[in-house]
Amino acid sequence: QVQLVQSGGGLVQAGESLRLSCAASGSIFSIGAMAWYRQAPGKQRGLVAALPSGGSATYADSVKDRFTISRDNAKNTVSLTMNSLKAEDTAVYYCNADIQDTRSLRSYSYWGRGTQVTVSS
Repeated sequence: QVQLVQSGGGLVQAGESLRLSCAASGSIFSIGAMAWYRQAPGKQRGLVAALPSGGSATYADSVKDRFTISRDNAKNTVSLTMNSLKAEDTAVYYCNADIQDTRSLRSYSYWGRGTQVTVSS
């Protein structure tokens, strides 16, 4: 069974930084794209940043030049470094990964449970 476990997040002031991490574990054969999404109150969940296994990162326009997504393929982890945080970055952040499991060799999309990021202005 595959699971994504998130860590990081919390309450910061505007202009400060935070780092979110997400570790995949279980019956993993391979991991494709890894990504971070966020959902603010009353809004739909939206993509923040994505990083394919062998490609370049893509970012939402609202976080470009402030956020950086990175991954460690040896440790099956993905991180999101968030700098110059703004009040509008307040949301629940979710990690996501396309994972091929060892039992079926099929690829499924897995989600972390989410972590709250609150930025006070």
